[in-house]
Amino acid sequence: MYERMVAVTNHRLCRVPEGADQTEDGCFEPGTGLWESYLDQIRKIVSVKPRAVVLREKDLSPEIYRKLAEEVDQICREQDQMLILNTAPAAAAQLGMRKLHLPMSILRREGRPLDAERVGTSIHSLEEVKEAVRLGADYLFAGNIYETDCKKGLPGRGLDFLSQVCMESSVPVYAIGGVNEERLPEILSTGAAGGCMMSGFMKL
Repeated sequence: MYERMVAVTNHRLCRVPEGADQTEDGCFEPGTGLWESYLDQIRKIVSVKPRAVVLREKDLSPEIYRKLAEEVDQICREQDQMLILNTAPAAAAQLGMRKLHLPMSILRREGRPLDAERVGTSIHSLEEVKEAVRLGADYLFAGNIYETDCKKGLPGRGLDFLSQVCMESSVPVYAIGGVNEERLPEILSTGAAGGCMMSGFMKL
């Protein structure tokens, strides 16, 4: 089942090791218990062979994100796991990584990086589908499909929306937002290539 799912990371959902203070400023950095616990979680995620791992972690500084990407990339390479950096073209360039997930705002402003091997983006309306493909997206995350704790109070756009996106798109579409293993069959029935899951993977 996991081969049709993309793992999206979030260090704030990672289990806190005993004795660690998650609220302490600067606690998520190389050498800390939280950092090592996170890397252990990445190893668990990689062990179940998802379609890809997207290193999201938007709240980290560029320097910390680059260091994290370097360590996560090593774990993924050892298991032949696809890793996609999120909103970090500078880190990707520094590390020689060519798979990126970029917000539409960056794709519109800066275009597809010339040396990119794979670029994805997230869309939230039918109007954005063809625009994203025209701008060079190789795949789309469409959401949010279900109501999710990440966006409390925002109703899910539903399976009809997902089905319409799939019909409009010439590239693979992955559902995001409230996705779990139980919902995957109905997601696939719309023509989607798979789903993206955050909480389920971070709490394996």
